[in-house]
Amino acid sequence: MKYVFRIIAVVLFLVFFGFALKNTQEAVLTLFLGYELRGPLVMLLLGFFVAGAVLGIFAMIPTVFRHRRDLTRHKKTLANIEREQEAARQARMQPPQPDLGQ
Repeated sequence: MKYVFRIIAVVLFLVFFGFALKNTQEAVLTLFLGYELRGPLVMLLLGFFVAGAVLGIFAMIPTVFRHRRDLTRHKKTLANIEREQEAARQARMQPPQPDLGQ
C-alpha cells in the first residue's frame, strides 16, 4: 500500500510540474488603486494557493484550542470519577468496624 501511495505522489508531482512548465507566460493581476502584480502565471497560482492554506490554518486555530480545552476538562472529570470509584471500592473492601461504645 505504501508503494501505491508513492506512485500516486510521483504521478501527481509530474502532472503539476508539467502544468508549471506549460504556464510560464506572464500574467497581470490588477489590484485596487491602480496597483498591478506581474509575474509568471504558475507563481501567482502557487502564491494564492499558499495564502489560502495559511488563512485556512488560521481559521482553524480557535476550534483546535477549544477542543484541547474541552479535552483537558473531560480528562479531569474522568480522573475525579475514577478516584471516587476507587474510594468506594476501598470502602467496600474494609470489614465493618465494631461498635465499642456499648
